[in-house]
Amino acid sequence: MLVISPVACQKTMVAPAPVQNPIPAPQLLKAESLGVVPTVADDPSIQMVIAPKQAEIRATFDLPLCACPKGLFRGRGGEENLLGYWVADTMRARSSRLLGKPVKFAMTNSGGLRANLSPGTLKVADIYGVMPFENELITMEMTGQDVLDAVKQGILHRGGEPTSGVKTVLSGTVDKPEYLITWEDGTSIQPDEVVSAATTDYLFNNGDSTPALKKGRHAFTTGLALRQLLLDACGDLAKANLPLIAPAAGRYTIPPELYAAARDHKLGK
Repeated sequence: MLVISPVACQKTMVAPAPVQNPIPAPQLLKAESLGVVPTVADDPSIQMVIAPKQAEIRATFDLPLCACPKGLFRGRGGEENLLGYWVADTMRARSSRLLGKPVKFAMTNSGGLRANLSPGTLKVADIYGVMPFENELITMEMTGQDVLDAVKQGILHRGGEPTSGVKTVLSGTVDKPEYLITWEDGTSIQPDEVVSAATTDYLFNNGDSTPALKKGRHAFTTGLALRQLLLDACGDLAKANLPLIAPAAGRYTIPPELYAAARDHKLGK
């Protein structure tokens, strides 16, 4: 009978010998800025790759959405941000549909709206111009005090961020401003009440000088890009053969001198 006995093998680990003359890391000795001008020829191999995508993107961006006969504008120099109001209204309405219950308050930031909507037939490219970022819709719960604080912080930061669901009247003096912030129907906001609210992931995570929004509880990231919300809203109007009309003004009533002080970060200081 043949018997095979297992033999244990042990591997001896040998440390690698140290490198005597390591290769020095490359160093940048000179840098030169080369501008991209019409005289710089396109690389044919790169053009072959991007040309089909360019054609696809252009075709998509040129698709018509809905009529916007009077345009929709961000407002400047104390004018109300009606474009921002539409965005906030769209956020609030879509959140209500997602949650299956009323959402009482929504806020976005005017700095994230990068273009106006000119009068005429809107195209996909126009919405991308307004909202070039990948910001997403977030729903959460806020107390009435959080809502009051967020609105005040928005005034102090930019003279009033776009909101939906509330109205604000600013009075008093530059040194002692007085805020009257109510729900849109004129009823008082109770500091201890809890309401459903909507904002963007950017504002929820970073605040953008409105830290009250970061206090939201039970936050839910919907996965819906704000841009898609706006595209869907325009699509719904087109299906109903309705134009996009600016929301009514009057959400903020701020005297010029108080607006100027808020713009210059001197209000209440």
